Amino acid sequence: MDVARALYARPRQSKDRRMSRRPQRKISVVGAQHFCAPPTQAYPPGTTRFRFFLVIPALLLFSLAVPHSTSAWGSNGQRLVLNKAIDTLPPDLRAFFDANRSDLLRHVNDPFDAIAKNPNERHNHYLAFEKYGRFPFSALPREYKAAVTKFGKSKLDANGLLPWQIGVYSQKLTEALKAGKWEEAKVDAAILAYYVAEAHDPFNTTDNFDGRLSLQPGVNDRFGTILIDRYSSFFPMRPADASFVIDPTDQAFEICLSSHASLENILLADRNSRRGETSFTDNYYDRFYNLVAPNLLHQLSDASTAVGSYWLTAWTNAGKPQLPH
Repeated sequence: MDVARALYARPRQSKDRRMSRRPQRKISVVGAQHFCAPPTQAYPPGTTRFRFFLVIPALLLFSLAVPHSTSAWGSNGQRLVLNKAIDTLPPDLRAFFDANRSDLLRHVNDPFDAIAKNPNERHNHYLAFEKYGRFPFSALPREYKAAVTKFGKSKLDANGLLPWQIGVYSQKLTEALKAGKWEEAKVDAAILAYYVAEAHDPFNTTDNFDGRLSLQPGVNDRFGTILIDRYSSFFPMRPADASFVIDPTDQAFEICLSSHASLENILLADRNSRRGETSFTDNYYDRFYNLVAPNLLHQLSDASTAVGSYWLTAWTNAGKPQLPH
């Protein structure tokens, strides 16, 4: 499988996209609201409407020139998912991962760091489904060689390789465990966890990865990073027990499709939360969190379950070797 891989190196590059904020306030979580389409907008007559239609093509052109976002959940979100994933494992497997928790946490963001050394690594962090038609995007083969034959490698690279990269690292972890290469297995497990968590971020499954196409720039960071940084101490995450994954690559596609289905609700919640606000205030974030918290918690909890399931699957496919504690 000819999927771009990077050499993972430290130290981490700084992330200056974090917003400064006042002390957090605990708020209640209300039920999820479901929406089918964005609200109809009225535009003032005259030049305002004209300017709006000038802005749209400019934003479309700009979005094509900007590399796809790769921040996804942010470092705190990745660590949260990995920590909870360890709790999903059966006791005989959990002991190994629990004993090596600090090593796993140290390496979980290696794929993000690797982009600085190899820009092609960014293609492994997303899949722009809209490039392949309409939901459920059945025009895109899930078998990598078949997809290359149909669309060509350059198009696949440009549109993202995330599900296949999950398949690659699922196999790498299996081989490391089978060979008893425990240090290599720890790094592979952490990197696999990163990609599986990425697949649960809806903004890693779309062309509108940063909200610019819907005139909501930065909504991906507000949803996947800032809400976690502000409110994670209130998260009642309850991941299910890990289970065996029959086909790691096919399951990765299913995860991406499920994540993609929640995009419209998140975008609409962002628009509704901004009403009456001239900036991203505490009131905005309180409203946004209350609207999307059920979805956010669901995605993060499912991510932890999936990470544990991929670890369990690799260990099982490796023949369930005795692990050092």
